[in-house]
Amino acid sequence: MFLTKKIVGTHNGSMLDIEVIEDPAAAEASLDPIRTRILRELAEPASATQLAAKVGLPRQKVNYHLKALEAHRLVELVEERKKGNVTERVVRATAASYLISPAALASVAPDPHRFSDRFSAFWLLALASRTVQEMGKLIAGSAAAKKKLASFAIDADITFRTAADRAAFAEELGVAVTRLVAKYHDGGGAGRRHRLIVALHPALKEASRTSNT
Repeated sequence: MFLTKKIVGTHNGSMLDIEVIEDPAAAEASLDPIRTRILRELAEPASATQLAAKVGLPRQKVNYHLKALEAHRLVELVEERKKGNVTERVVRATAASYLISPAALASVAPDPHRFSDRFSAFWLLALASRTVQEMGKLIAGSAAAKKKLASFAIDADITFRTAADRAAFAEELGVAVTRLVAKYHDGGGAGRRHRLIVALHPALKEASRTSNT
């Protein structure tokens, strides 16, 4: 049987590690359990026939979900294989994993300006929400410009013997960060503005982590 292939590349030919979804309709489409499973299976390119066997659904139903995901740019065409009069489309997910931005729920997204207490858990959550939204835009912009995004993060576990020790640590950390900000901040505004967030919160217990995954 005569076989031809048409290669189609998007996202500069490579899958993103994380894609942040900002469009409400795309977020809704991705949250469907069947489509979530399809996106997970499409970490590797596959056709509708191959997907149907993996997810246990008829090929026609898989095609229906693929069209919806492709319409929201969550799935992309990798190649087309022509076998006689039949053309088989091979697709893959646009990213290895997805994160829904608070921008998808802009009208009810938390606003950091509503909270001013640095010890407030709600303020921390609002800051984390803003971080997801801003990093999503930055990652998309850097990918489009084919430039590396400069970022830095620290993740550490620390066990405090007492609440007083925790309070003392937070105070010292605040003083140290304030000193560093004052030292390196360019008040003239000639440089590139950066966002700095330092967070401290109790770690989830193992049982809670398991139940949330």
